[in-house]
Amino acid sequence: MKVSYQWLNEYIDLSGLSAEELAERMTRGGIEIDGVESRNKGVTGVVVGHVVSKEKHPDADKLNVCKVDVGTGEELQIVCGAKNVDSGQLVPVAVIGAVLPGDFKIKRAKLRGVESQGMICSAKELGLNDKLLPKEQQEGILVLPESTRIGASIASVLGIDDEVLELDLTPNRSDCLSMLGVAYEVGALTGREVKLPDNAVHDAAAKTEGLVSVAVEAEEQCPHYTARYIQGVTIGSSPSWLQNRLMAAGIRPINNVVDVTNFVMLEYGQPLHAFDADKVPGGRIVVRMAREGETLVTLDDQERRLEPHMLVITDGNEPIALAGVMGGASTEVTAGTTNILLESARFDGGIVRKTSRQLGLRSESSIRFEKEVDPASVIPALDRAASLIAQLASGLVTDGIVQAAAKAPEKAVVEVTLARINGYLGTELSSLEVRSILGRLRFDYDFGADDAFRIQVPARRGDVTRAVDIIEEVARLHGYDNIPTTPIHGDVIPGSLTKPQAIRRELRKRLADSGLNEVISYSFTSPARTEMLPALSEGARPVRLSMPMSEERSVLRTTLLAQLVETAVYNRNRKNESAALFEIGSVFHTDEETLTRLPREKHRFAALLTGNRVQSSWNGKAAAYDFYDAKGIVETIASVLGIAGKLTYAPAQPEHFHPGRTAAIVLDTESGPSIIGYVGQLHPASQLEWELADTYVVELELEPVYEYADFDIVYRTLPRYPAMERDIAVVVNADVAAGDLTAAATRTAGALLESISVFDVFTGERLGAGKKSVALSLVYRHAERTLTDEEVTALHAEVVGHLTQSFGAELRK
Repeated sequence: MKVSYQWLNEYIDLSGLSAEELAERMTRGGIEIDGVESRNKGVTGVVVGHVVSKEKHPDADKLNVCKVDVGTGEELQIVCGAKNVDSGQLVPVAVIGAVLPGDFKIKRAKLRGVESQGMICSAKELGLNDKLLPKEQQEGILVLPESTRIGASIASVLGIDDEVLELDLTPNRSDCLSMLGVAYEVGALTGREVKLPDNAVHDAAAKTEGLVSVAVEAEEQCPHYTARYIQGVTIGSSPSWLQNRLMAAGIRPINNVVDVTNFVMLEYGQPLHAFDADKVPGGRIVVRMAREGETLVTLDDQERRLEPHMLVITDGNEPIALAGVMGGASTEVTAGTTNILLESARFDGGIVRKTSRQLGLRSESSIRFEKEVDPASVIPALDRAASLIAQLASGLVTDGIVQAAAKAPEKAVVEVTLARINGYLGTELSSLEVRSILGRLRFDYDFGADDAFRIQVPARRGDVTRAVDIIEEVARLHGYDNIPTTPIHGDVIPGSLTKPQAIRRELRKRLADSGLNEVISYSFTSPARTEMLPALSEGARPVRLSMPMSEERSVLRTTLLAQLVETAVYNRNRKNESAALFEIGSVFHTDEETLTRLPREKHRFAALLTGNRVQSSWNGKAAAYDFYDAKGIVETIASVLGIAGKLTYAPAQPEHFHPGRTAAIVLDTESGPSIIGYVGQLHPASQLEWELADTYVVELELEPVYEYADFDIVYRTLPRYPAMERDIAVVVNADVAAGDLTAAATRTAGALLESISVFDVFTGERLGAGKKSVALSLVYRHAERTLTDEEVTALHAEVVGHLTQSFGAELRK
């Protein structure tokens, strides 16, 4: 909303307040002012001149030599090249010494040998936005009305000695979409009185009822419709003061009747529309919803297809206007119009908004209807416009208003106590101070013995409906700067991560540092993908959505691996053959056929490795991922979370996994060993189906990990005494696990065995069928003394003997 400082001064005395000071006061009061702009772009020394004569330049066909009277008693000789300059015109003249926008100074000059003592100016040269001027004034020099005084300053004639405030209104303050609304706001902030415009109508003898009839078929969408009739108007240009007011607000003047409707809309915030009454058969107005297939040619000469949700003004048969949005071309006011049917109404904001957005017709009128106009302004605005049209277009206003109205809106009544106001604001305002604020707002109220205010809110303030709204009004008019500050106090509890959150964060960091890429996939998937790979939980069923977006997103996932495989395939299809991926997310399980309770949500970790770990280069061959890379991911996790000693691996053959390269991950819990996941290679048939190279995957339940994870780090002193190492290679049956051998050796050797590791596994014909050789390296150390060779030899012999007795192991010679 653009507000002219000079125009606003007509409704409220702004003496002692500059435009900048007013903007600051309004901003602090809650109405933000984006900026204050001067309409004068740098014009000084330009006056009104009268072109006494015009003659052709003797040496230039496109130039004219004019004699111009600027009220000084001496005629100036000015050379002008404008096509529309002519004798008898009143024009803006920049005399010698004048300055135009851009710091362009006017000096005495000669044009083709003829002296020029100034410059006759166009609107653009004066810094005016020529798009806001009437079409006939947009080209050539600016021709002023005949009533303009010769010698007057052009700044006052054109109203550019003015400043414009740009209001940035929030949706709730639609009351300030009018000059009077802004005046009421300034009055509340300053305590000054608001002067309402004169809207008295001098009616003619003819009755309006005999010329106009109004019927409303859609009362919910149009609760109030009023009309007046004005006879014998003469369409012409508006006076300068009216044009200046409209241009200051960013509206282009058109003619005296249309300009009045726009002027009153800006003044009261109530949009109006003028019909050529002679083009409305019988003066009949019917307001109804549009019918399927109806069309309307609007004032912009565009044919609009109407839909049943749109509200239209009709002549009883055909639409002649889109209610609240734009009038129709068939009843447009033109130069030949002599009788006016003037409309002022209330239309439902939602209907207007939907219509304007659908048709792309957002106008000053629709903006105000969308935000709901003041219901009390419908008739005052109608009277004001009728009075101005009668004055400026020489019309006669017929007697009376024709209207169709539903139930009048009730005034909002809000109750609030003084204690509640002070309690909310932290102030100690007296009842007298609150009464003063309510008086400045022009809110009627009763103040009871119980310190309660019963306030009647004016219809123009539709945003005030609750006690907290009244409290806000008191706060902003008392001054936000005057509200005492209260230090924030209370117990401060440092934020922290829960144990599961800390574990997930640590896993993401360690795995990303190890070169894996994190994947975040949809929790929704297709039933087919839930069958690609088995869920860790036996008997788990997918949860089907009741209203899925599509079949591809119709169930909740039961495993993370299916989407990791899908991501790997997506990358392979785009020539990215190698991938190292992981995801930490939720899966969802239920054991019910028909869901009657919430499914169980479980946190999982999954990883996928496919392609090459090391790419081929000039100095080395490519190295593909293998089972031990995947197992290494599990061991990294176990090490980071302090559960390495609780994890073991057992052979497993889950569906869709390689039968000989897959292991179950077993966690030693208080209730015994528990399988918490799998690590292994996808089944070759599955790899072939998905066209993947050897692919290794891991999936872990995280809930048991949360429970047993231990972030405590145990430090040991460096050993002071030397260790002794012994290596043995034993031949055992092929089905004996190396882990069982190391476990048995550890139990036998006891505390003196510092470490044991497998450094070779060999199979071959020399060992015999069903046999394998396992080579072990054992390190012995005593924490408080040096072991002797005899002690180590004896202990090592016990270890070998136990392996021989327990597993039938034979020392390999």
